Amino acid sequence: MAQQLATWTQLTKRSALQDMLELTSGSEYISFGLGLPNAEFFPTEQLARSANEVLLQQSNILQYAPPTELLKQQIQLLMGQRGVHCSTSQIFLTAGAQQGINLLARLLLDPGKTVLSEEVTYTGFLQVLEPFQPRILTVPTDPVMGIDVEQVEKILQTEERPACMYVIPSGHNPLSYTLSREKRQRLAQLAAEYEVPIIEDDPYGFLEYEDIEIPAIKSFQSDWVFYVGSFSKILAPGLRLGWIIANEEVIEKLSIAKEATDINTTTLTQQIAANFLQKDEFTKHLLYLRQEYSSRRNCMLDHLSARLGEVGSWTSPTSGIFIWVRFPEYINTMELFRESITTEKVTFFPGNVFAVGQNQISTSSIRLNFSFNNHDKIDEGIARLSRLVKRHI
Repeated sequence: MAQQLATWTQLTKRSALQDMLELTSGSEYISFGLGLPNAEFFPTEQLARSANEVLLQQSNILQYAPPTELLKQQIQLLMGQRGVHCSTSQIFLTAGAQQGINLLARLLLDPGKTVLSEEVTYTGFLQVLEPFQPRILTVPTDPVMGIDVEQVEKILQTEERPACMYVIPSGHNPLSYTLSREKRQRLAQLAAEYEVPIIEDDPYGFLEYEDIEIPAIKSFQSDWVFYVGSFSKILAPGLRLGWIIANEEVIEKLSIAKEATDINTTTLTQQIAANFLQKDEFTKHLLYLRQEYSSRRNCMLDHLSARLGEVGSWTSPTSGIFIWVRFPEYINTMELFRESITTEKVTFFPGNVFAVGQNQISTSSIRLNFSFNNHDKIDEGIARLSRLVKRHI
């Protein structure tokens, strides 16, 4: 039967994220691998109250229904914090950001087309591309400065024009950088000048830990940037709620593509989220989340400096939930990972999981998540990681 499946399925492999979920489910593991928010901070009681209210007030809440206008209005207000001014007719609701990326890929790509990507990027985007079997043009990227915009422009100046470009500007997954305002503005200008749409994936844009918030790329260019947002990291991933901001003519095509996928985003969770968001509690929740995650980031940075400061390097991320750690080139982090599973039982993602092709930036680096564990677990986990790495020095 497997031989009768589509050609692309013969080449695809099981996601490293899924393998990690199964492999490290035991309580003996300390996981820095998955990009999980901390369930301790989910506003469970508030969401329960909202669920009770909408279930009692709306008799048709469990029926098929068009997208919830109230939720779109709340997203419209939220986007003002990202510098994006849009109408509710430009907001398209999705079952999480991953579906948003998938739907946009379906709209923008024909099989075999060209896509522009950083040389190290989010694995979920690469999975979305697999059925299209595109040619991926990569540009250099840096854990501090981010995507090389000059190289982007050089590629766009060639005859081979990409169908789209994928960017994670805030709290980059996995490199953890936050792109400067100047680079965002230049990318928006290039998208318009060369008519190459940008998919701006922004799940971490609301998790800023500095006083200055940099606006989204979408704020600089309304036509050629598709903004993808998510409630997974700032509310709860189990709600499966995200959104796309695009022009009305694109929204119509997205509706057709989504209907073929899942008919519509769950009405119940739309209404629960809308009910919660219109209350003052969400503003307090988001502020609390930033404070707690900032504290855990600082905790991990302190322990990294104390235990691995002589053998590794990293930067302090100003947003997001990851820290990208670089070791000397002779250290192979995939080997570290395999050994860690059986000895230290601390998990992380080796850098080459995120690589488009082979490059040195990924083979000797790892991605660590700081949002999931408390301070004690972070302390113990970095101690285990330190023992592991120093055996390879």
